[in-house]
Amino acid sequence: MADSQKDASFKTVQVEALVVMKIVKHCSNSFPTTATGSIVGMDKDGVLEITNTFPFPTVDLANVEGGHQNDASAIAAAAPRTKANIIYQNEMIRHLKEVNVDANNVGWYTSATMGNFVNPSFIENQYHYQRENDKTVALVHDVSRSSQGALSLRAFKLTPNFMTAFKEGKFTTERPSLQKSKLSFKDILIEFPIHVHNSHLLTSYLHQLPTATPETDVSLPTSLSDLQGDPVKMPLHPSADILDLSIDPFLEKTCDLLLDSIESHYTELNNHQYYQRQLAREQAKITAWQTKRKAENAARVAAKQQPLPEDEWQRIFKLPQEPSRLEGMLNAKQVEQYSKQIDGFTANVSAKMFAVRGNLLPE
Repeated sequence: MADSQKDASFKTVQVEALVVMKIVKHCSNSFPTTATGSIVGMDKDGVLEITNTFPFPTVDLANVEGGHQNDASAIAAAAPRTKANIIYQNEMIRHLKEVNVDANNVGWYTSATMGNFVNPSFIENQYHYQRENDKTVALVHDVSRSSQGALSLRAFKLTPNFMTAFKEGKFTTERPSLQKSKLSFKDILIEFPIHVHNSHLLTSYLHQLPTATPETDVSLPTSLSDLQGDPVKMPLHPSADILDLSIDPFLEKTCDLLLDSIESHYTELNNHQYYQRQLAREQAKITAWQTKRKAENAARVAAKQQPLPEDEWQRIFKLPQEPSRLEGMLNAKQVEQYSKQIDGFTANVSAKMFAVRGNLLPE
């Protein structure tokens, strides 16, 4: 995975602050429905600069016959590769060129909930962009994580090995596919560091904002008139939220999602084991048929008769087709994402639990 990142045409993604605000606003307003949009910019000296963005149009399911609100996320997730939105994206880029704005398509963005974004739709969207232009990324904004005050914005790109395998559509354990390429769930995505950039005008404005001088000592009033003329400004009390021993609700939700992903993984594993049992039964039948045919041909040769063809088993027997391992690989990658999130959540919780361990355990 590290070697794949060295071969990339850029190493860092730089996002303008205005672009971040647009993405956050669109994803928050659409939550819990998936929000998608296009990003434009340019590649410069190994840095992919994202300077502008615009959302894809949404479909009003109320006006669609047979439409259901639960299908909104599925429609929005597939929006980047639909024909109507491709035309809309090209028109928007043409208008941006007319006003002399960076109008090079550099990828797309999508919203996520609790890190749940590794799915076939995400892979197909990124493959749609990356096969046309290798200098494209997918920005993932996690609305649930960002609602707690910490911005969660990540940039991903498909690895060259996965692009080749996805183009061929061969995700089987037989040669020349996964065994030859040695492709695993860790080789699906490359993550790039993100830097938020402010324009010079915005930076100058931020420096000109007046800031109150911090007061270290509080001078107490000497009379009632002093108190009425200048009220006492007491210092802010420290927050006691860090002393809360309750388990983070996001940790509980992430654990539930992790268990669901593990169950899906076992389902895929059972399907592959069922295929292997079917294949073994068919191969046993073929071996028995070939043995019988060889015995018959030996008897016919002894009787000076024409031997029967020994390749008729290909017409009589049909070997089961091996299921694609793509779903299993994506599910394993999603399990890895959940595991990393849980590892980050449990750091604070574990520290609190060890701090009060002496008071919780009986003497």
